[in-house]
Amino acid sequence: MNIVVLDGYGLNPGDLSWEGFREFGALKVYDRTSPDQVLERSAGAGILLTNKTLLTGDILKSLPDLKYAGVLATGYNVIDTVAARDLGIVVTNIPAYSTNSVAQMTFALILELCLHVQKHSDSVMEGKWAASLDFTYRDYPLTELFSKTIGIIGLGNIGSKVADTATVFGMNIIASGRTQSDQSHRKNFRWTGLPELFEQSDFVSIHCPLTLETEGLVNADNLRRMKETAFLINTSRGPIVVDKDLSEALNEGLIAGAGLDVLTNEPPSHDNPLFKAKNCIITPHIAWATIEARTRLMEIAVKNVEAFFSGKPVNVVN
Repeated sequence: MNIVVLDGYGLNPGDLSWEGFREFGALKVYDRTSPDQVLERSAGAGILLTNKTLLTGDILKSLPDLKYAGVLATGYNVIDTVAARDLGIVVTNIPAYSTNSVAQMTFALILELCLHVQKHSDSVMEGKWAASLDFTYRDYPLTELFSKTIGIIGLGNIGSKVADTATVFGMNIIASGRTQSDQSHRKNFRWTGLPELFEQSDFVSIHCPLTLETEGLVNADNLRRMKETAFLINTSRGPIVVDKDLSEALNEGLIAGAGLDVLTNEPPSHDNPLFKAKNCIITPHIAWATIEARTRLMEIAVKNVEAFFSGKPVNVVN
């Protein structure tokens, strides 16, 4: 069976191996595939693997040999799962491979906003400490996490890991989610509604999936609910935040800062308003991309294909 990887570079820029898939068929890996190349490259494939390359219903209908479409990520909105189901195409995703890495990035952003480590280091390297009259100086305010409240939107695998980490720092935790699981083991925790979460949190951290209900959730109205001293963190999906509204909130001083690993459009346009926003840290969607997380992703992807060939597919999303 022919196996085609449409956009493998994000997962494997050269430090991992695709060899695990060769056991199941002839393998062809493309670093990137543009929309007008999808049909040509997918023709004759029984298995397609994609990360961000779209597989629409029309594309799926044009691929009669296709039996399996695997998403090399957790989110699977890049594939028309309804059309795939109707066509008898199995669609799988990769769950829970990056939980620890994304939680780690969440706190990397939080700590940078609280301590301004890079900015202070830059000032030292520029000679400011060597020229100082005192043993210390602080160019930016320093904030302690102990006793602060973190509001977590979405308490799934990653949100729960963020809550675990927040507990270590002595933070109070409030959370909002579609389902309210038992959190009785947390003495510093309570469930709350979204309005209260925005109003009471010192840090609002987003960990919910992108759905019709969550798209644009962090908008001007909810940003106005936040404290002027509060920070917004997004390591989930870019469209959950309205970029223009957040930029205005930061520039007007409605909130203190933001740490973002995702944006609405990726890659973003050069004129994204957040590039000129005050106290806004942006990283290029790398929270998931540690070598450890990508290795797990690759291993799970191979096991997904193996399970499909055994007749007992796992991690099926349609």
